[in-house]
Amino acid sequence: MTQRGRAGARPAQRPVARRRDEAESRLSAPPRVDLAAAGARVRALIEPVVATAGYDLEDVAISRAGRRHVVRVLVDTDGGINLDDVALVSREISAALDAAEENGDEVLPGEYQLEVGSPGVDRPLILPRHWRRNITRLVTVNGLTGRVLEADADGIVLDVGGTPRPLRFAELGPGKVQIEFKRMDDADFGDEDGSEDDDEGEGEE
Repeated sequence: MTQRGRAGARPAQRPVARRRDEAESRLSAPPRVDLAAAGARVRALIEPVVATAGYDLEDVAISRAGRRHVVRVLVDTDGGINLDDVALVSREISAALDAAEENGDEVLPGEYQLEVGSPGVDRPLILPRHWRRNITRLVTVNGLTGRVLEADADGIVLDVGGTPRPLRFAELGPGKVQIEFKRMDDADFGDEDGSEDDDEGEGEE
C-alpha cells in the first residue's frame, strides 16, 4: 500500500532528511494486525475449502515473523495426513486466499507465509474425532491413564489397569496421548532371529 504525503514548503536540509527517513520507515514497516481477528477471518474463509477437500481443519494460528506474517494451518483426517495431502490442502488454501485478495477482501494485509501440517501427538484430545483417531493409544484424561478401547458419538471406553471404564464426553476434559517407546520398539521390524522370514508367501508391508 502506498502512502502519499501532503505537498508544502521545505524547511532546512537536516529536518527534511530526518522526515524522509521517518516516512520511509513507516512505509516499509509491516501493517499492525489484530492477530486473533485475522486468524478468525482466515478460519472462516478456509474451513469450507478444507472440508470440501475431505479434511478437518484443526487449528489456525497467525504470528509475526519480521516483516511478514506466518499462517500455520493444521489439518487432519481418519487415517492421518501424508505429504501429498499436505501439498493438496496447501494449494487449495492458497487459491482461496488469493481469490479473496483479488475480490478486495482484506483477510490478512501484507505479506504472509503459509505453513500446512498435521497435529502432533502433543495436541489435546477434545473432539470425538480426536478420540476416534487414537483408539488403541495410551492416554491420560481426568487423572486417569489408560488405553482407548472404543470411541463413538457419546463417549469413550478406557482400559484402566485391565478394567474397562466408560466415560461420556460431557465428563471428559482434554486428553493427552502418552508416548510409548516400547510400542515403537515392538513395531513390525521383524524378529532378531529372522523367524518372520519363514513364511515364504508373505511380502513386506
